[in-house]
Amino acid sequence: MTTTYYDIFETPAGWMGLVASDKGLQRSTLPQAFPEDCIDQLGSAITDATPSPTHFEGIKKKLSRYFSGEEVSFADEPIDVDDASPFHQAAWHACRTIPKGETRTYKWLAEQAGNALAPRAAGQAMARNRLAIIIPCHRVIASDGSLRGFGKGRERLDLKQRLLNLEG
Repeated sequence: MTTTYYDIFETPAGWMGLVASDKGLQRSTLPQAFPEDCIDQLGSAITDATPSPTHFEGIKKKLSRYFSGEEVSFADEPIDVDDASPFHQAAWHACRTIPKGETRTYKWLAEQAGNALAPRAAGQAMARNRLAIIIPCHRVIASDGSLRGFGKGRERLDLKQRLLNLEG
């Protein structure tokens, strides 16, 4: 049986939650106003997980630096998403290659994930991204340059814009 760990912690942008196995990160939340919001979002992922602030020391420092506007890369952070579909895994991998401060379209993402005719499926992969910031889905935009869903729909588009502004 795989051991999972979690932590809820404060960043300059708000409270975040992380869940990881020994293999890598499994879930993260977007910044929230309250720690309880992170717990709600992580839901059953933390039911059998062990609270372990020390397990996440490195990534917590990186996230705090990121939200303070410092140059940080999450591309080397190990992730554990083997239970996702091959297309979602490919889309998430492609998304991780988008440089900080740049954007790509859902069409580009679909092409990189192996199916140029599937920009809507690429959008669904971003909607199901369970590692916000680590898999920088905020860098994916519509072909016309507009912002589309973020944080479970359109309700967090303001945060998507703030993250893009933060990155320059």
